[in-house]
Amino acid sequence: MIVLKKRRLIILGIVLILISSLALCKNNQVKAASRTITDMAGRTLIIPEKVSKVYSVNPIGTILLYTLAPDRLAGLNWKITPAERKYTTREYQQLPVLGGWFGNNNTGNPEEILSAQPEIVISVGDINKTAITTAEKRQNQLGVPVLLLDGHLEKLADCYQLIGKVIGEEKRAQELANYCIKAINDIKEKVAGIPQEKRVRVYYAEGTDGLQTDPQGSRHAEVIDYAGGINVADVPLKQSCYGRSQTSLEQLMLWNPDLIIVCFDQGFSKENSSYNKILSEQNWKQLKAVKNKQVYEIPAAPFNWFDRPPSVNRIIGLKWLANLLYPDIMNLDIEVEVRNFYEKFYHYSLSKQETKELLVNAKADSLQ
Repeated sequence: MIVLKKRRLIILGIVLILISSLALCKNNQVKAASRTITDMAGRTLIIPEKVSKVYSVNPIGTILLYTLAPDRLAGLNWKITPAERKYTTREYQQLPVLGGWFGNNNTGNPEEILSAQPEIVISVGDINKTAITTAEKRQNQLGVPVLLLDGHLEKLADCYQLIGKVIGEEKRAQELANYCIKAINDIKEKVAGIPQEKRVRVYYAEGTDGLQTDPQGSRHAEVIDYAGGINVADVPLKQSCYGRSQTSLEQLMLWNPDLIIVCFDQGFSKENSSYNKILSEQNWKQLKAVKNKQVYEIPAAPFNWFDRPPSVNRIIGLKWLANLLYPDIMNLDIEVEVRNFYEKFYHYSLSKQETKELLVNAKADSLQ
């Protein structure tokens, strides 16, 4: 009887050891399947070891992800536009529309987002207390780590490097980061020596009437600053990420810009552009830029080259605008630059005819 009890105790001990070993192995596997990462707000997050799907809460991040690794995109924030359909991959066009939290009255549906099974969520924009609070709220709501990324132009390289590390695409991310760094630094270096009095004064015309704009300090007008232009818009800065500041033709007469760049309206449609209105209406013809035919329409396919959304699409816009303002200094073959950019970032090989079509009303002629 005593021997039997001893055997039972030995067997029980062995079973307990096996259970403990299995539990320890399972815990080690869980630990091995996760890692920690620090986002651009300084927040430390636990993320999966392997990330196959990423969702961005706004278009800025969605475009970044598309350029880096389109196969990792969980979904889109908006219904695809005709311009996107023409210049993006079939896989991108077939992604589900999950919505997001951006602009005015855009609310993502948590159930739809989670149905796409993203392991990571990113939010690209200004880094501040509000952004951090919102990220924590979304993280609790979705039960998925939310990484904050800085959306400013000079932070694009950092964004690529961080996302590349998260999804295991470091080499591709570094390639795109290097392109952004070189483009920005080359232009900054070339325009640095231009005296203030010789810099081109630029008005950024937005809205169907051309009388909405973004002043210096707005992320939506950063390209003017980096291209070496002077943003003439002396108006209050709207704090909303999608806000535009209103102005008047009388005020515009006082600013009297050397050059006007025109943005498509929110519908990303040429029918909503103020380009023809600015060129044809008598009141606009009094402006120096209109008299000298220095009015250009910003290309907007597949994404607007200047902003809206202010993502990596601004890099080709920066090259275009700098070359437009200072052709003698920049001396770029903009058609070649455009084809190279679309191949590298948008996974699309432009024909020479398509390149010319993109640059209609946007050709970099010398200032008169």
